[in-house]
Amino acid sequence: MSEIIIGVIGGSGLYEMEGLRAVKEVKVKTPFGNPSDAYMVGKLGDAKMVFLPRHGRGHRLLPSELNYRANIYGMKKLGVEWIISVSAVGSMREDIKPGHIVVVDQFFDRTKARVSSFFGNGIVGHVEFADPVCPNLSRVLYEAGQDVGATIHKGGIYICIEGPQFSTRAESKIYRKWGVDVIGMTNIPEAKLAREAEICYATLALSTDYDCWHETEESVTVEMILDTLKKNVATAKAIIKEAVLKISDHRTCKCTTAMKYAVITDKKKIPAKIKKDLKIILGKYGI
Repeated sequence: MSEIIIGVIGGSGLYEMEGLRAVKEVKVKTPFGNPSDAYMVGKLGDAKMVFLPRHGRGHRLLPSELNYRANIYGMKKLGVEWIISVSAVGSMREDIKPGHIVVVDQFFDRTKARVSSFFGNGIVGHVEFADPVCPNLSRVLYEAGQDVGATIHKGGIYICIEGPQFSTRAESKIYRKWGVDVIGMTNIPEAKLAREAEICYATLALSTDYDCWHETEESVTVEMILDTLKKNVATAKAIIKEAVLKISDHRTCKCTTAMKYAVITDKKKIPAKIKKDLKIILGKYGI
């Protein structure tokens, strides 16, 4: 039986959960620069947990300033095969109330200025992304949420905007007409890069507010978000602890072979440095 290594990307408070032992700080170098912060590595039951505060400790980095490639590459380098993204979102539906949790199953990308692939600079690849989250990990998170008594919604569309500003009322109303369920600023290109790295990825979207479409409620403020988020974090910790018990040590999903036919470039034409940099992702395919 191989060791289960689970990554969690989210707020720094998540690696302080009860039962997490032997916690140590690990700094990882990547070909793409520095991750958001050092990784916090520990044990929860029989599983190895790798936590990364997405915005750095002290929340120092804007969503568009995050080095998404370094963050995911670092997870891959540490042997992570599952990533649970814990993300604050605004609700775009009346029935997804502040304090509820959504296990999203689709993304709509409205970002404008982010590097979203490990490919480029001499190597071209196209990875399948029709179903952008791992169905197995998503199911585990939903079942774990039910088990701990959370108000949790199965499935939903997460629209990712550039930020850091929140939406205008006009934008928010248009997004509602598009049929999205929650709005956030960080899960893209995180999910895209996790797929390229063949890491199972799923999101616990923590609803902190109604976006400004909801004119009978106050417009979204940072204070409102932080107050609800503090309450949600405790629930997210409970879900993660329960999910660890349900995650299998054997992955059977498509995520594990996402790169098998993705590379289009002639192997002989790929620069040596690129081959070296991407060896942990593409090496098993002879690249």
